[in-house]
Amino acid sequence: MSMPDAMPLPGVGEERKQAKEIEDAEKYSFMATVTKAPKKQIQFADDMQEFTKFPTKTGRRSLSRSISQSSTDSYSSAASYTDSSDDEVSPRDKQQTNSKGSSNFCVKNIKQAEFGRREIEIAEQDMSALISLRKRAQGEKPLAGAKIVGCTHITAQTAVLIETLCALGAQCRWSACNIYSTQNEVAAALAEAGVAVFAWKGESEDDFWWCIDRCVNMDGWQANMILDDGGDLTHWVYKKYPNVFKKIRGIVEESVTGVHRLYQLSKAGKLCVPAMNVNDSVTKQKFDNLYCCRESILDGLKRTTDVMFGGKQVVVCGYGEVGKGCCAALKALGAIVYITEIDPICALQACMDGFRVVKLSEVIRQVDVVITCTGNKNVVTREHLDRMKNSCIVCNMGHSNTEIDVTSLRTPELTWERVRSQVDHVIWPDGKRVVLLAEGRLLNLSCSTVPTFVLSITATTQALALIELYNAPEGRYKQDVYLLPKKMDEYVASLHLPSFDAHLTELTDDQAKYLGLNKNGPFKPNYYRY
Repeated sequence: MSMPDAMPLPGVGEERKQAKEIEDAEKYSFMATVTKAPKKQIQFADDMQEFTKFPTKTGRRSLSRSISQSSTDSYSSAASYTDSSDDEVSPRDKQQTNSKGSSNFCVKNIKQAEFGRREIEIAEQDMSALISLRKRAQGEKPLAGAKIVGCTHITAQTAVLIETLCALGAQCRWSACNIYSTQNEVAAALAEAGVAVFAWKGESEDDFWWCIDRCVNMDGWQANMILDDGGDLTHWVYKKYPNVFKKIRGIVEESVTGVHRLYQLSKAGKLCVPAMNVNDSVTKQKFDNLYCCRESILDGLKRTTDVMFGGKQVVVCGYGEVGKGCCAALKALGAIVYITEIDPICALQACMDGFRVVKLSEVIRQVDVVITCTGNKNVVTREHLDRMKNSCIVCNMGHSNTEIDVTSLRTPELTWERVRSQVDHVIWPDGKRVVLLAEGRLLNLSCSTVPTFVLSITATTQALALIELYNAPEGRYKQDVYLLPKKMDEYVASLHLPSFDAHLTELTDDQAKYLGLNKNGPFKPNYYRY
């Protein structure tokens, strides 16, 4: 028995027929346009050119407003942003106490301490060497009596270092060396644990120096050790509290900028305390500067701009260890990389690694990204910024914010738009915009994070340098700047080898005698370049 034909619903067939007719008409109309009116194709190309022109000022403002109003970042008061700034109460104006009733700190929100504690515990899992050092030396308390004032990036990894110093007997007061790198939850966790920490993300310049001063200037407490990153803390104590500076037993510094300042003081005969140059230790140069930047440069750029690097033209200013790490990562993703250098040896290394060495002025009009890694000042000037192409990304991987002349951009004719956390569009009168990241400050720690394992290496080096300077017999270190002893560098490396299940080969007595070495090291002379 055959089934009857399905009866169509009233009107459905007619609607489908009309839709088909409309679709066919549009299709044939488009084909007719293409085949009979080739001039329309030329007009289409003109439309594309029109599309790639700079957006109108009205369009720019509405776009910025729609994005930036969802942001909770605090903006610099010097910037002429087109949107309203964050009106939250400054941590300086808040009355906060931890669970023990102490108010000897200033952080964004002490209630975030529990979350920050979890971050610290997670970081500890990949900082086994530092935890091992903590356990080995905890009974001896080699830093008993040490009063350490520190100025570094305040992250979960730094918190592990700070708590290690406290476990070894030190009293610590801490501030941030960068106004954007502080992890607020971690700062809260440190404050809850009893560390006098003064830092929050998005400090103003005035806040920055206020926090440093609060760390140093406290009745009944006087620092005898300094752990610095960038030299700002050392400079502040030297200028504002010369009597405190003279009583410091040692300074540990880990940045190019800070070390440069120390050598200047030493050359002028004004350095009245011994200082340890951690920046030029092998464990800092080869691991923190090279391997860390090789991974974190991409992280910072991707999080802020979502840029695709394949085929992009990038200029990296400086081919030191930081520059080498950045270039290796960018090249691996297919970017066309140029190098600027002042040092012929570094320049030759860049050439041998397959990069073109140029002057910045030669390529500034064509590159898509500019990255500074020199530790110098005014590497990217206003003249360079004026000549950049539309939407060029500009950022800094050096510690200090002096490499890009951001101050020259604070002028009435330029408009600043905050479009994302730590991302500003600086817009010229003709509509051209430059994408400036973290206002020219350190990109990776301002805009992303840094691998925990590599920070374990640096933190362990810093801890050992503090222990060495604090416990050194009188006369071992004079009023000068010293490199980390080779034996200490090797010890830091050995603490991290178990993470890779690596097994060192041991010299036989005959081999050690042949090489003229102690079987236990050091295995390289101080002049050896790894």
